[in-house]
Amino acid sequence: MAYRVLFHLDEGASCKVESTLRSVGHLLEELGLEGLDVELVAHGDGITALRRTANPFAHTVRQLAERGVRLAACRNTMTRLGLSAGDLLDVAEIVPSGIGELVRRQAEGWLYVHP
Repeated sequence: MAYRVLFHLDEGASCKVESTLRSVGHLLEELGLEGLDVELVAHGDGITALRRTANPFAHTVRQLAERGVRLAACRNTMTRLGLSAGDLLDVAEIVPSGIGELVRRQAEGWLYVHP
């Protein structure tokens, strides 16, 4: 069976970021990579998980990307915070709107998880 799973990260508190990233990792461990597409959408304060500097989760985020997780960063949030692509980890993909990405993916049948 194939799964497409969408994780929503909109909080920047360390405990929330850590919990969400751990949940993504646990899903990969349980279901394996074959037939599994995973995307994490970060917007609002959640964008901190994808920042290049002062990010204690950078290593974990890179590991998830290496395992095939797509990491989507909200351009609207970036604009509001004055961030450029260079301020994010190179594994982040910029999408026009985090909320728009969540809605599009759910309309495509992706399963939504907001830990």
